[in-house]
Amino acid sequence: MSLLSQQLPFLCFAFVASITPGPTNILIFTNSQRYGARATLPAVAGACFASSAIVLLCGVGPGEALRHAPWLARLMALTGALWLTWMSWQLFRAPAVTLAGDASRPFSARAAAALQLINPKTWMMAMAVVTVFAPHEGRAFFTLAFQALGFLVISLACLAAWAWLGRGVHRVFRSEKALVRFQQVMALWLLTSAWMGFFH
Repeated sequence: MSLLSQQLPFLCFAFVASITPGPTNILIFTNSQRYGARATLPAVAGACFASSAIVLLCGVGPGEALRHAPWLARLMALTGALWLTWMSWQLFRAPAVTLAGDASRPFSARAAAALQLINPKTWMMAMAVVTVFAPHEGRAFFTLAFQALGFLVISLACLAAWAWLGRGVHRVFRSEKALVRFQQVMALWLLTSAWMGFFH
């Protein structure tokens, strides 16, 4: 069986983890809505490269400890789910005028990369890789490197899709009420994905 076919469950997981709304997705979306998709591409690249690096580092470093302390991984997942619940509530009740944010410049690659260090969704995803998908024997580092590369490619495509969606949102949702409804759907999606990840 080829490495690619062996890693199909992980690649499916990486797609779901990347496409579902989270702090990074929302920031990419709103940045594109305000400044355009092209101006958002550096932030897309910065976030994706940082997330992939965290996946790799968790597999060969801090994540190794979690294999021997599953309660700690569970505690981290609960903390992340609670934080994402708070964020979904803030997003659900926010007026449409705040969706574009107050930033005076486009979201930078450096800022997007730094966000991943404090983004619970990124760490939850990386720890899931370690506890569920990371190899325990054989060519472990090679497989982890493949997973990090696979996650990089998938997350680049997914965040680029969010940037494209942000660019065209005003053409689809032409009223403030429609923007609010769309924002509320995103908030519910975020809430659902957070707790699905915890109970998985």
